[in-house]
Amino acid sequence: MSPGLAITILLVYFAVLVLISIKTSKGADTNSFFNANKEVPWYLVAFGMIGTSLSGVTFISVPGAVGTKDFSYFQMVLGYTLGYLFIATVLMPIYYKLNLISIYTYLEKRFGFWSYKTGSAFFLLSRTLGSAVRLYIAAQVLQIVIYDPLGVPFWLSVLITIALIWIYTFKGGIKTIVITDTLQTTFLVSAVALTIYLITTEMGLDFGGMLETVSASSYSDIFFFEGGWSDPQNFFKQFFSGALIAIVMTGLDQDLMQKNLVCKNIGEAKKNMLWFTVVLVFVNLMFLGLGALMYIYAQQQGLDIPVKTDDLYPMMALQHFGSLDFGVSGMLVAVMFLIGITAATYASSDSALTALTTAFCIDFLSVEGKPEPVRRRLKNITHIGFSLLFFVVIMAFHALNSTDVISATFQIASYTYGPLLGLFAYGIYTNRGVKDKFVPYVCIAAPILTYVLVQVIETQTSYRFGFENLLINGLFTIAGLFALRTSETNVSPAS
Repeated sequence: MSPGLAITILLVYFAVLVLISIKTSKGADTNSFFNANKEVPWYLVAFGMIGTSLSGVTFISVPGAVGTKDFSYFQMVLGYTLGYLFIATVLMPIYYKLNLISIYTYLEKRFGFWSYKTGSAFFLLSRTLGSAVRLYIAAQVLQIVIYDPLGVPFWLSVLITIALIWIYTFKGGIKTIVITDTLQTTFLVSAVALTIYLITTEMGLDFGGMLETVSASSYSDIFFFEGGWSDPQNFFKQFFSGALIAIVMTGLDQDLMQKNLVCKNIGEAKKNMLWFTVVLVFVNLMFLGLGALMYIYAQQQGLDIPVKTDDLYPMMALQHFGSLDFGVSGMLVAVMFLIGITAATYASSDSALTALTTAFCIDFLSVEGKPEPVRRRLKNITHIGFSLLFFVVIMAFHALNSTDVISATFQIASYTYGPLLGLFAYGIYTNRGVKDKFVPYVCIAAPILTYVLVQVIETQTSYRFGFENLLINGLFTIAGLFALRTSETNVSPAS
């Protein structure tokens, strides 16, 4: 694919997003930005959330990982379903009963000022780092495909990327994003489906033959019960990690929950979560099936498989099928891959930017109750501020240019969700208050203690931690809150 064609595709793509933004932001105010006036149909939210949940990193990593981990990732996806059930039946009823815009307002109603600010601050830190890393990795792909051949420096391409997100989100906010995410999810799923179709056609298989080929391959093993808890692919470890990740990184995350809170009522919000879960499971099966097909096809054709598994899908789509040998169908796969990874990246980044703006405006600038002109001005300044912060963090990653730094940043982000797990669990399942002013110290100490414990165990034993650190982190937080408990009872506003 020529750089000229690639840049043309992206310009048309973003023109569509901007047109959607113009349409959806007519007459928009800050309520539209924060909660879309609670007028969004549940089915749009459910489908659009797929794109938000699957970042550009996931888009290329899940198919590639099949080569080394088979379908073991699906064990975690099954765990997600348990986590989403908890969100629909426990967390969302609380959020709707209290009519929340920022979910961290619950902590103020339950514990007090300092607990509230601490919970929101941990979200801001975690989401800023996590989203910036994901956007950085995807920006590197776009840089290689589009900007390097045109001589555009990395800093300028990143600035363009973030500016485009700001342009179509600054006014309509979540009201615009629900629609754009629906479009972007459509592109993302279509890219995977078209690649599967082309590979299946090239292998001379019909749909049934494709299913039989994948299921008969060595890549289709899903369940791994042997190896014990020290095995990262162990079923129970993956399943319960998936449930915990869903609860913490969806149910306690303003980004994903902000979309659920735009539904008209709790009934529609639950319906949204149910169908989102069903579609997410199906889409992940598509990603895994694509991974198996790519490896099988590459072996049949004698293609060199990249050392880095993340490079497999880009190589197949852009270099192999994107060559002239496959004609229009191959070029269509290359085009849809480019749009798909862009959609996956932007669907997670645009909603993160909006969620960060919302949380900061509600939780730290206290815009609720202020006149609309003041609310709008503060919202716009905050939106620009987080856009610039994204740029600074991404350029810092680029300057360091180390995969170890990126991995460490993901680890930091995972640690910061632990205190949120502890705060919400204590608040929901006990009726005791806490000494609010000491809560920040507990929430800072818990990740540190968790890190020390993990290092000691991994140094002294062969055990390797995955997402269990979230649970340990949350338990440390709960223990600290119990130490700070007061004699107050029945203080939960959701009871």
